[in-house]
Amino acid sequence: MNTSKDKSPISTKRTRKQAPVTAPPTSISSKPASKQQYLATLLVRDEGATLDQMIDATGWLPHTTRAALTGLKKKGYGISSDKVDGVRTYRAVAPR
Repeated sequence: MNTSKDKSPISTKRTRKQAPVTAPPTSISSKPASKQQYLATLLVRDEGATLDQMIDATGWLPHTTRAALTGLKKKGYGISSDKVDGVRTYRAVAPR
């Protein structure tokens, strides 16, 4: 007599909630743009980007987004920020 019960497999994978990201224009290479590259394109714009805009674009947490800014700074980007009406806006100048 078989007493084993049929059990459906339980999925142990966790799904992450990701914000929709519109890919920036890519170069000729077939490699897709990374989130850090997308972050750089947001910052290089004339209007720059707020922390909330960067978080929405990448789906990262605030501390991860700030760490990515440090990574861009180490890659040679000139990062600056302004605070107007309590909202900080970050801007970057691409390395030469």
